[in-house]
Amino acid sequence: MTAVFLGHSSSPLPAEEPACSGPQTVTLFRHAPLLLDCGRVLSDVRVAFHTYGEAREDATLVLHALTGDSAVHEWWPDFLGAGKPLDPSNDYVVCANVLGGCAGTTGAGELGGVPLTLRDMARVGRALLEHLGVRQVRVVGASMGGMLAYAWLLECPDLVERAVIIGAPARHSPWAIGLNTAARSAIRAAPGGEGLKVARQIAMLSYRSPESFSRTQAGERVPGVPAVTSYLHHQGEKLHARFCEQTYCALTAAMDAFQPTRADLNAVRVPVLVVGISSDVLYPAAEVRACAGELPRSEYWELDSIHGHDAFLMDPQDLPERVSEFLNR
Repeated sequence: MTAVFLGHSSSPLPAEEPACSGPQTVTLFRHAPLLLDCGRVLSDVRVAFHTYGEAREDATLVLHALTGDSAVHEWWPDFLGAGKPLDPSNDYVVCANVLGGCAGTTGAGELGGVPLTLRDMARVGRALLEHLGVRQVRVVGASMGGMLAYAWLLECPDLVERAVIIGAPARHSPWAIGLNTAARSAIRAAPGGEGLKVARQIAMLSYRSPESFSRTQAGERVPGVPAVTSYLHHQGEKLHARFCEQTYCALTAAMDAFQPTRADLNAVRVPVLVVGISSDVLYPAAEVRACAGELPRSEYWELDSIHGHDAFLMDPQDLPERVSEFLNR
């Protein structure tokens, strides 16, 4: 749920970027439909995805954030590349746009308001892995992707070898649900784009920290306009240009509804690295750590940064090395 995710590009990748195959699109559930948790069935589900590295039966599955997409090379350069946690020279890396998204996979606008769950998204992801011939995965997810990693641990325990969950709790707190409720209310009050811009501004306040804004958004860039005001307006315009308000509502509602019990988490049997962020006001580190404590084989590590929830993107520091060490055990 961050500000820096970019759209797909059809131009060739620069030489220094990891070679990838994508975006690709496949239609799944043609012969047997997908049963959603709400009781509805879907057939012919379109899935857009990227892969990096040579195809094999084991893979590293990357799960993107709320407004992200499958183009990992565009939004996580600190993690993808030679010698990095997601190394296409050694690993087969897969990332798909989630069900209900708006970057090529069957989107919320096409589903006519059908409610979706994170487990629904995991089942679509599983079908994609079967299509690709993948039998085992290491899962890496941050923000919404981290919550989706919890869903994978519960929905596909036979597939997941180990998981990395960054900046995400197992379930939303009343604070997080309240922020999403305000964002969806803005969209419904001003459909057509203006509400989505306001929703993004609300979200951006939770993705950074007071100290981060003091360091990066003090003063004025336009005479008479506080820098933070210009920044929030710019972020709203950017999201409006590339995102879908139905998707925003559907995905945040799915996150809010995901409420696994302690017993659910106690049943997870694979190793999990859970990463909190010291200044995260959306998902406070203590909350993330408490959820990690409900997993029998978890390790907790904390990224010390002033930049809040977005630190996993803008200020990762030693995070890539810590993730690499865990994945390569």
